[in-house]
Amino acid sequence: MSILIKGARVIDPANKIDGLRDILIEGEKISQVAKNIKAHAESIIDAAGKIVSPGIIDMHVHLRQPGREDKETVATATSAAAKGGVATVLAMPNTNPAMDCPESIELLKGIIAKDARINVLICGTITKGRLGQELSDILALKKSGAYAISDDGCSVDNDELMLGAFKKAKQSGLLAICHSEDKILSGRGVVNLGFNSTRLGLRGIPKESEYRRVERDIELAEKAQAPVHIAHVSCRESVEIIATAKKKGIKVTCETAPHYFSLTEDALLGYDTNMKMNPPLRSKSDLAAIKEGLKDGTIDVIASDHAPHTENEKDIEFERAEFGVIGLETELAASITELVYSKILDWRQLVECLAVNPARILGIDKGTLSEGKTADIVVISPEEEWQVTKGGLISKSKNCAFIGRTLKGAVDYTICNGKIVYKR
Repeated sequence: MSILIKGARVIDPANKIDGLRDILIEGEKISQVAKNIKAHAESIIDAAGKIVSPGIIDMHVHLRQPGREDKETVATATSAAAKGGVATVLAMPNTNPAMDCPESIELLKGIIAKDARINVLICGTITKGRLGQELSDILALKKSGAYAISDDGCSVDNDELMLGAFKKAKQSGLLAICHSEDKILSGRGVVNLGFNSTRLGLRGIPKESEYRRVERDIELAEKAQAPVHIAHVSCRESVEIIATAKKKGIKVTCETAPHYFSLTEDALLGYDTNMKMNPPLRSKSDLAAIKEGLKDGTIDVIASDHAPHTENEKDIEFERAEFGVIGLETELAASITELVYSKILDWRQLVECLAVNPARILGIDKGTLSEGKTADIVVISPEEEWQVTKGGLISKSKNCAFIGRTLKGAVDYTICNGKIVYKR
């Protein structure tokens, strides 16, 4: 199959390209990036007025399979991802069984080979069963094909155990991704601790539960001389701690999610459980700090933290509802709306956060439109406005924080491994 993309504004930060180009795809690879390509192709995409960039690499996605196929599956999640311009996802390990041994990883690899529409990378666990008591065989996870390790949804409380995990991860050449949360401090909280939690009569989660653990995780990684990636950063203090660590030369990277730069705790005033996530939505000053962290490069990555839940897990009393929201279909448009059109980031910086930096951090040969590389590409109508509706979402679960909102920027095509996997 050959595809010719004509007349697009191509944004490829890895090659310092931001200008009008054509792209010729032959088989799985990009064969030419140039002006006015004359080659014959089986499929021609007129991309005049469109933006073309490397496909999104989403470092934080919960596929729910195996174990909770009622919430999401590899097939439904990767279809939703393709619709959102995502060409590669890193699947979090909190499945049932957890991704804590080679057998579980082989099981998921079999499902991916059969059902995935895009590239799916697997994240193994830090501890067996994500229980925080005994380290997984991290080298065996690496040999089985894991790209990173995390106990996402849980933080490893024991300092010695976590230090050992960093050391093993370094030996194995795996990235440790930390869900930084001190459960003693967050307790049974469900929303950000502050005026709104009191007003709503809901238990609060103090910011200390996040940033104190961010501080500890970075200290332990530095001690082990291992890289660390901090997941879903949500508050000002975490951004400041990470910025200071980076200035010291510590190998720390981090991500945030679109809800943390688009919404504040005020969105909870109607007790909408689609606004319930962990870490919780924070204050206006925290949102401003997240945006500033993206602007100055402290925050490296935007990831969805796609966390599907069934209706009967969300459409119940706020305190009993599950934490988490879906985001594969909205992360690009929410980022364009909140960051590009409000002049926080330019297009190059946005593509760095969504594709270039995730590829670098995970150590994968993606995030670029170089000739000879695999064709993972997204074609975007930057001005197109669309409303997020429950009925329009193709994820199996519909717990989206952006329902009812109008977003700017629509995906026209997603190309993965040289194949068109989504067309609007």
